[in-house]
Amino acid sequence: MAARSYHHGDLRRSVLDAALDVVESNGPAAISMRDLARRAGVSHAAPAHHFGDKRGLLTAIAIEGFETLAEYLSIADELRELGVAYVRFATENPAHFEVMFRRDLCHADDPALVAARARTAGMLSGGVDTVVPDDSRSAGLAAWSLAHGFATLWRGGSIADGSATETFRAISQHLFTGRSLPRAE
Repeated sequence: MAARSYHHGDLRRSVLDAALDVVESNGPAAISMRDLARRAGVSHAAPAHHFGDKRGLLTAIAIEGFETLAEYLSIADELRELGVAYVRFATENPAHFEVMFRRDLCHADDPALVAARARTAGMLSGGVDTVVPDDSRSAGLAAWSLAHGFATLWRGGSIADGSATETFRAISQHLFTGRSLPRAE
């Protein structure tokens, strides 16, 4: 009974941390609000007070992920280094990365999530605009696909030579040289 009557100091953070552990070890489908409450030592209704439901919890994880990604991106000074920062984020924050791009798991229209996504998209677009100002939309998609695809392959174990960031830096050199590729006709 004492555990149930205890007022948790930072229940929200405790539940988020427990959820991140579950996502990292077993994937987002393994999340159970009741299990997270048990891990935090509170009533099964307490997490719902902060997040509403599982989708609300996963939305909070996605928001936190995009905010953290923005911190990683803020130290990059050019397009290739934005990609390196993206890969570093994905390898150092696997549970966030797992949830952030799964709109089916979250409340995709949540204003805080929309704003966090827009902020990181703007940071990535800014890096692309400096390299390919006349076709930044398709160039941005190409750059994001390269970084996201590489991070996904790395996290899945398909690429495992050396450091993720140094390997990405080396392979991206082939694309970020400033040379134009011939257009297909």
